[in-house]
Amino acid sequence: MKMVLSLDPSPKNSVAGLEAPDIAYLNREETTKQMDVYYGLIKRQILRYQSATSGLFPAHSSEKKVGSVRDSIYCASAVWALYQAYRRVDDDRGKSYELGQSAVLCMRGILACWMRQSEKLEQWKNSQETKMALHSVFCLKTGQEIMSTDEFNHLQLDVVCLYIIYLVQMITSGLHIIYSMEEVCLIQNLVYYIERAYRTPDFGMWGRGTKYNDGNPEVNSSSIGFAKAALEAVNGFNLFGDVHGDNAVIYADIDAHNRNRSIFETLLPRGSNTKNTDASLLCAISYPAFATHDPAIYKRTKNRVIRELDGQYGLKRYRGDGYGTEMEAKTRRYYEIGETLNFEHIENEWPLFFMFLIVDGKFKDDAQQVKYYQEKLEKLILYDSNGDPMVAKMFYVPKTSVRDEKTAPNSQIRRPSVWENVDMSDNLFLWSQSMYIISNLLTDNLIQPWDLDP
Repeated sequence: MKMVLSLDPSPKNSVAGLEAPDIAYLNREETTKQMDVYYGLIKRQILRYQSATSGLFPAHSSEKKVGSVRDSIYCASAVWALYQAYRRVDDDRGKSYELGQSAVLCMRGILACWMRQSEKLEQWKNSQETKMALHSVFCLKTGQEIMSTDEFNHLQLDVVCLYIIYLVQMITSGLHIIYSMEEVCLIQNLVYYIERAYRTPDFGMWGRGTKYNDGNPEVNSSSIGFAKAALEAVNGFNLFGDVHGDNAVIYADIDAHNRNRSIFETLLPRGSNTKNTDASLLCAISYPAFATHDPAIYKRTKNRVIRELDGQYGLKRYRGDGYGTEMEAKTRRYYEIGETLNFEHIENEWPLFFMFLIVDGKFKDDAQQVKYYQEKLEKLILYDSNGDPMVAKMFYVPKTSVRDEKTAPNSQIRRPSVWENVDMSDNLFLWSQSMYIISNLLTDNLIQPWDLDP
């Protein structure tokens, strides 16, 4: 689906005979109309689900209790991306300010959640136990703790790293997010929290730990990569902005950064000890972390991810991933020994990563890659009653087709997933919707790569 209003500056019948300034004005007007399309989409599909009290977003639009930190950051990033686009418009009718403050509300909401866990953060410095981990989900309405570490695998270092990366980017763009020295101190403590990622087993981007989903954390390449990128971004950065002295400058341990960098690049292209590769590596080596500057390592890692995980409907998260498949037991949190063998060749495929590859193609100026994954994604787009595009969270193999799919991989038609038996139009996966907006803003040239990485 292309929500395009032409930006082509070439003469048309309607502008024949106009002077250059008049044509430029019409182009600006068309660009503003195009931005307004995305503004309406963000209002209907993203901002309507932001909690007015906590500032958090749920992972799914039908979720009313749990706010997800990772999904909230990506929702805020989509809102911020459109804010960046509107900043170029002379008269945006207040939309850039509204969008910017919505992003600030989310980032400050997450900050407030972690501020309440400052005691855990202090205890983490002394004993890096799983129960001392900062939480990655909170109550959507109040921002209070909602699930203990016994109920949810909160130790996900990449979430904290992602927050720091976007915090730096948004402040660089001109937003004011940090207000006090107490908040500066918390960010400095978050830096301490992630510095030893290279030797800290965590549950990774998927919150499941090892490939075998047995409740054990492991050292994840993506977490180390995100830590390396976050430390680079925040070291020497003034959280109050460049015009407000140097009291709010954050510092990172250069030795910790070097260890994260060397171990990250040594582990690649593996995802972890139990995963030969992992789709989360795309987020680490490219947007939003850009954790490696070695073209050979980047290419080798990306090629392995695509070769082993790419499918017709999206990328698998990793081999043997049973999440959301028809063969996964819904009554157990963890798998039994050898159970991952049941999921071979029927792992769910996530169109989310097509959009990451589109963004990656724009950053690498690879038009062929952008076009290839746009065409694959367009076949999967669904539409609601308003005509708004929807991207499914994942595509699964129906139970009646599991045996045939195992026998002949990629031979069966997959179905878009549903969550809690709620129709997809009432149950958007907000991470996918956010990435859809970001990727389309790039491909429609409403923002440029440097707007996402200022």
